Amino acid sequence: MTEDESEQPPRRRSPWGVLALVMLSGLAIMRNGVDLEDGPPQPTAASAVAPAAPLPSGAAAVPQAPARVPAPQASAMPPEPLDHSSVQRIRIPDIKVDAPVMTVGVDAQGWIDAPPPQDPNLAGWYLNGISPGQRGSAVIVGHVDNAQGPAVFYGLGSLRKGNHIEVDRYDGRTAVFEVYGVEVFSKDTFPGARVYGDTGLPELRVITCGGSYTKARGYDGNVVVFARMVGAR
Repeated sequence: MTEDESEQPPRRRSPWGVLALVMLSGLAIMRNGVDLEDGPPQPTAASAVAPAAPLPSGAAAVPQAPARVPAPQASAMPPEPLDHSSVQRIRIPDIKVDAPVMTVGVDAQGWIDAPPPQDPNLAGWYLNGISPGQRGSAVIVGHVDNAQGPAVFYGLGSLRKGNHIEVDRYDGRTAVFEVYGVEVFSKDTFPGARVYGDTGLPELRVITCGGSYTKARGYDGNVVVFARMVGAR
């Protein structure tokens, strides 16, 4: 991607069908030939997103309720959302990720493409979705491994609540997100509305393959990091 792409106008938000679970079936699904013992780290129960607070007695659920994600405890007002911009780089210091981000579109079947597996240190941002820092849930994906060994998001499942993720944008701004949940979901029952739903705040989802692994089917799930913007510089 070139800097010229950062000047492109905001794109129409994609329908749920494009952001369905199947989009990740193209991510790395094969264990490399090196002995990885138990495979990539998986989220712990303590890292799961906190359950949503119950509605007050007599209150009616709003239509967006199925996509609602509970907000983490915050001591300050949330930052103002940023405008649209293409993405340049992602950094996750706690798992030593510092990787360029390419734009990805959809494949011939209509699902979001993964970055080329040959480059282990490369992530992908879905160009027709939300920019990291905009209101809504931006999505960045990457491989957990490739044929040579661990890839960019191999350690994603070891993140904990409170860890920070930084996303550099082509407009010169860096959006800073704080993790408030890390979970692994089965590919057969992936909760698309919960993962991709608009919470009304600038959020980020970082996704890779995870769960158990077999040579016949590859990884049977996806590790999803839930993070909310806490600042920009």
